[in-house]
Amino acid sequence: MSIYDKYKAVIGLECHIQLSTKTKMYSNDIAEYGALPNSNISVITLGHPGTLPKVNKKAIEYAVKLGLAMNCEIREENQFARKNYFYADLPKGYQITQDKTPICNGGWVDIKLKDGSIKKINLTRIHMEEDAGKSLHDADPFETLIDLNRAGTPLLEIVTEPDFTGGEDAYIYLNEVRKLVRYLDICDGNMEEGSLRCDANISVMLLDAKEYGKKVEVKNMNSFRNVQRAIDFEIKRQIDLLEVGGEIAGETRSFDASNGSTFSLRSKENANDYRYFPEPDLQPVIVKQNYIDSIKAIMPELPSDLLLRYTKEFGLSEYDANNLIETKAIAFYFNELVSFTKNHKAAANWMMGSIKSYLNENAITIDKFKVLPKTIAEIISLIDEGKISNAVATQKLFPELMQNPTEAPLSIAQRLDIIQSNDTGALQELVDQALAKYPEKISEYKSGKVNLLGLFVGEVMKLGKGKADPKMANQLVKEALEK
Repeated sequence: MSIYDKYKAVIGLECHIQLSTKTKMYSNDIAEYGALPNSNISVITLGHPGTLPKVNKKAIEYAVKLGLAMNCEIREENQFARKNYFYADLPKGYQITQDKTPICNGGWVDIKLKDGSIKKINLTRIHMEEDAGKSLHDADPFETLIDLNRAGTPLLEIVTEPDFTGGEDAYIYLNEVRKLVRYLDICDGNMEEGSLRCDANISVMLLDAKEYGKKVEVKNMNSFRNVQRAIDFEIKRQIDLLEVGGEIAGETRSFDASNGSTFSLRSKENANDYRYFPEPDLQPVIVKQNYIDSIKAIMPELPSDLLLRYTKEFGLSEYDANNLIETKAIAFYFNELVSFTKNHKAAANWMMGSIKSYLNENAITIDKFKVLPKTIAEIISLIDEGKISNAVATQKLFPELMQNPTEAPLSIAQRLDIIQSNDTGALQELVDQALAKYPEKISEYKSGKVNLLGLFVGEVMKLGKGKADPKMANQLVKEALEK
């Protein structure tokens, strides 16, 4: 038993979701990534005397959507507070947030671990707030530059209970959160652009201990993999320190991705350091049940709902279903496709086979794919009706369709002369030619080498230039060989 087996880690995550609203949380300044520095600001964002904030209604809608998706209780009376602290990129000197009255309480997210088990990650709260600006330390060799474009951008902060035990389950949870916010169309989930950020609160304790160890917060992790690496490093660092009689300092640390280690930033602030008090310039926002019901009515199918439908109703494997629901656009294209065909497995195969390959090869997303789902369903119908083979459909028809995306698959098949022949007499002639080409193989087949059947069928398909019905060819070859 190693020293690490004597301890267990206790980890909670705080995720900041930057909302994809057109304007900021408390002003009508544009909320846009990539604009020229300090171009999306006004006297309201900068907190000039005499200016008054106003709550972004769309941000309220997005908060309710996320709360419903995460099984939360939605608060009716929502008040705002000022969180006071000095950062150079916080122009007002305080952040408007929610302190005692978060819009969402409780809730949970189910994640599937690598061993196939389901783990419930419980949530403490989701609250609304505004973002700070951005300090740029590497753009000038002598000065730190400040870009306030991001200041005031709407955020939702998701705070979990300390339900994580290591970096792996945190990584899986973050992927689930990103998938959810993208399905809800409330955030693009791009961690590299800062629209999804995560801080981890990490402590360790002996297995038989009654109290949690001292908590360390790790910030500035710019990818899900780095969150996992930072957590795993910090667990080991804390255990190593305790084992030599050291004490864990309650502090905020940062992660260095180049060497996979954390380092101290500052001592951890306490809640009273922020001097929270009610925001005097904003009235409470009242969220009525009829409003919540109206949001619920326009909610899209979520990944968990789709997974259930694809596996139970359509009979797909969990592997296929998980591939299809990985992105909303793919899942919804598939949903439209199966409204035109009942061959759900074939539809899934086309999505994950030819269509996915085409998207990858051309570096495009499904929304740029020019072929309608109904057209793909027509290809599946041609195969199911025995008019073309699956191989011919993927190798000849589909590439031609990519060049002529509005042409009907049947028209293409006729133009390419790839409609399968059901003429038994013509097919028998091809079988005879195939057998005549390999006379020595006939005796080998009859002596027990039955795998040679594929050789003859393949030759028939080649002679038929893809127009021979594979099932009929297989049957006729077998009958001829066994005479």
